[in-house]
Amino acid sequence: MKNKNIVLIGPAFPYRGGLSTFNERFAKELEKENTIEILTFTLQYPGFLFPGKSQYSSDPKPELNIKRMIHSVNPISWVKAGRYLKNKKPDLIIFRYWMPFFAPAFGTIARIAKKNNHTKVMCIADNIIPHERRFIDKPFNKYFLPSLDGAITMSRKVLDDLRGTNFAGISDFHVHPLYDNFGPLQHKQSMRSKLGIPMDAKLCLFFGFIRKYKGLDLLLNAMKELNASDEKIHLLVAGEFYDEEEHYLIIIKELALKNIHLHTDFIPNNQVSDYFSACDLVVQPYRTATQSGVSQVAYHFEKPMVVTNVGGLAEFVPEGKTGYVCEPEPKSIAKSIEAYFANPNKEAMQAEIKEFKKQFSWSSLVASIQQLMFNDK
Repeated sequence: MKNKNIVLIGPAFPYRGGLSTFNERFAKELEKENTIEILTFTLQYPGFLFPGKSQYSSDPKPELNIKRMIHSVNPISWVKAGRYLKNKKPDLIIFRYWMPFFAPAFGTIARIAKKNNHTKVMCIADNIIPHERRFIDKPFNKYFLPSLDGAITMSRKVLDDLRGTNFAGISDFHVHPLYDNFGPLQHKQSMRSKLGIPMDAKLCLFFGFIRKYKGLDLLLNAMKELNASDEKIHLLVAGEFYDEEEHYLIIIKELALKNIHLHTDFIPNNQVSDYFSACDLVVQPYRTATQSGVSQVAYHFEKPMVVTNVGGLAEFVPEGKTGYVCEPEPKSIAKSIEAYFANPNKEAMQAEIKEFKKQFSWSSLVASIQQLMFNDK
């Protein structure tokens, strides 16, 4: 895709989190051969939808053209943004769509912008049916999706969900690109010293915001079984609580778990490599999922994974090659973790990961959008 005027709409600086990180990295790829502007929020989440400590990043502002314009619950801002885009006449608007709460804003903006009879509109969809469902989901999707000309989903599961709706545009699936902006892998023992992890630990990492659907409680119960036979298996939990912290602390206390390391502040981008460099294995014990950006961070750092067989998670972790797939229950999770640490041929798995990760490029995502929206290879 070359010489296009593109507007990307979704989270970006000063907001933090995986969606902002994705959008900023994606924008840098797009601007190699195009003009790119990001429209982000003046208010992203109202308080009742945001259980964390802060929505805002402490990282430096990226060198990107970012304009704050959209208030998620103020229709006047939606109309202003739509008129701005109608007059700007970009060749393509790309919405980052991850939950139907934003559908009224995005759908209104898209409808107004398209009145210029020039701009094409698409979305990159992480979810159509969200992890934590609400009664608004279906009617809000029905409003937003018909405003689109096209869509790319981050997993085949989400593509199936999309095609089961009233969406009538063109659509395709593309793998989530690597998060390659967190720096290189660092020395494992140095990072363990920094994080207070024993040097001889068999270390599992749970990374990211802690929400009920992510199944940390299942993993804690699996740790009880694991430590009954191997006390060297440790769990490092790195991410901010978006659920009741006390619930997990009670589990740790009641199960008398000793090898749990809690780092439950938000992990800024410049510290992500510390955690992935320290661990041996990344575990995603999710109850529900479509796909997970954590997998793409793990592939960047060439770490094997244990993932549950839910949604699209298993699509990206070939069993026994780059990791293990289990059921979302403690015994199955424990069995897969045991299988990894008992594997005598971890070097072969490492070679599989190096090869498998080659498909997750940002340039490939841009090419897929070019083919889908402009029928141009």
